[in-house]
Amino acid sequence: MRKNFKLTDPKKAPARQVEYVKHEINKYLARERRKTPQKGADYWDFDCQLGIDKESAEIIHVAEINKGIDKIVAQGAENFYIEVLAKPGYRAKKPEQK
Repeated sequence: MRKNFKLTDPKKAPARQVEYVKHEINKYLARERRKTPQKGADYWDFDCQLGIDKESAEIIHVAEINKGIDKIVAQGAENFYIEVLAKPGYRAKKPEQK
């Protein structure tokens, strides 16, 4: 998903619009996680970028998306850019303990 989201809507309160945007992103993540991973992969991992526009987007962890949106809202921006791309994830084996 590569998308610009508006944080203002004339029909909604700003806080409601922010919650709507977060909900849309979480729905996308849930939909991607439900898909069967590629052969050999253990789960779906995500490459994420977040910023006011595409040029200023920074790489973030998927768990930091909501915090990043809150930072952008605190700056007073009217819109932001997010990029969330699914990729196969592989679990690392724990070293044996003796």
